[in-house]
Amino acid sequence: MSVLELLAAVGVVVLVIGRQLRGEPLRGKRLVLLPAILTVIGAVDLGRGGHHPTATDIGCIVVGALIAAGIGVAQGSVLRLEHRGGGLWGRMPVSGLWLWAGLVVSRLAMMGIAGSMGAHVAASTAPILLMLGINRLGQAAAVVPRSLASGIPLAPEKDGSVFLSGRLR
Repeated sequence: MSVLELLAAVGVVVLVIGRQLRGEPLRGKRLVLLPAILTVIGAVDLGRGGHHPTATDIGCIVVGALIAAGIGVAQGSVLRLEHRGGGLWGRMPVSGLWLWAGLVVSRLAMMGIAGSMGAHVAASTAPILLMLGINRLGQAAAVVPRSLASGIPLAPEKDGSVFLSGRLR
């Protein structure tokens, strides 16, 4: 991952945190589709730069992904959901910042552990986009069932359609 890509990832995280703290409509494409795309891009990035992940790299990346997904599920569980403007609206309480801090600390810890094990790909910045995508998918895995259980549909997309409408029942 280049410095520019790293700065873009940090910018995305800051933007996501800001939006979550302010609250926003939870649209399906932003909640599910964009994290899935980010995860795929992150997975493809792992093999870039001529470094191929070893078995140790893959093990460290899997552990990091499980941690990122678990924190995402926790983030989705604490998100305050309500019906507003014709669909689902969510806001992260300020205490949710601890989960974001946990995500950052866990990534830094995994980088240190991976580095000490000689897992150079896992210790690099290459897995950051993958972990962020998996984290956001973890949040979606908690939010979508809560939305369905409450009967609140996902917020309409900008074109008025509702992503996955009728397919998640």
